[in-house]
Amino acid sequence: VRALQQAASHAKSKQLARLAARVMEAGPFDKIIGMIKDMIAKLTEQAGEEADHKEFCDGELQANKQTRDSKTSDVNSMTASKERLEATIAKLTEERAALSDAIAELDAAMSEATAIRQKESNENTEAIKDAKAAQEAVKAALGVLEGFYAKAASATALTQTRDPKHEAPASFTEPYTGMGQGTGVIGMLEVILSDFVRLDQETSSEEAAAQAAFDEFSSTSNADKDAKTEELETKRKQKVAAEADLAQTMRDLKSTQKELNAALKYFDKLKPSCLDAGVDFAERTARREEEIASLKDALKTLGEDA
Repeated sequence: VRALQQAASHAKSKQLARLAARVMEAGPFDKIIGMIKDMIAKLTEQAGEEADHKEFCDGELQANKQTRDSKTSDVNSMTASKERLEATIAKLTEERAALSDAIAELDAAMSEATAIRQKESNENTEAIKDAKAAQEAVKAALGVLEGFYAKAASATALTQTRDPKHEAPASFTEPYTGMGQGTGVIGMLEVILSDFVRLDQETSSEEAAAQAAFDEFSSTSNADKDAKTEELETKRKQKVAAEADLAQTMRDLKSTQKELNAALKYFDKLKPSCLDAGVDFAERTARREEEIASLKDALKTLGEDA
């Protein structure tokens, strides 16, 4: 009993202390020897079970740590991908809105320019038509006057052949051609005709220049619109692809997060028996070996082999 009490005190073993108390009460040596042997067998069995448990804990903790580290890395990576894809989708949405606005502005500008050009073209066409009609009218008037003056000149010449000195008035001494070149009716009509010709030419030139400018503007606008429309379609496809990637990433993230949560939960389950036992495995093993050695010494004291 003293040996067991000393061993219990030295090893700080509650089991040895309890055994010492039981031995003190037991009485006969055979019973005491049996109790000591039972205790040695029990401690040996515990040592084996604890070794198995430690092997189990070491393997499970290592595998669990690998799982937690791997899943944590995957979750972080997927979260970063999710945020990147969300930012890309937001940017593409903004860019597509800006392109749509730009295309609408191009359409509005083209519509306005077309309306202005049409109005201008109609006015110029009408002006040219009027100028040409005026030219024909003035030319016709000139033809009539020129014919009239030709007849008048012929009549004057006939009068002069009879007896110009006695029969013809003083004003008929020269063939009659109107009020004079450039100042008479014919001259005035010729000036008017030249004005209509100039108006025709200038309006036609202005119409051609305006049409050329409109054609250039239209070509540039259409090319710009085509480029923006193509870019809009490209960004639409990019947005659809990004949204599909985001949906898949969200599914993968949810699944991986679930696996990580399960690994964390299992780690919490392992902690009480594998990490929070109070005394580490090496110290427990040393104490148990010391307890077994003390019990074997007690058997020797009683003259019994372990």
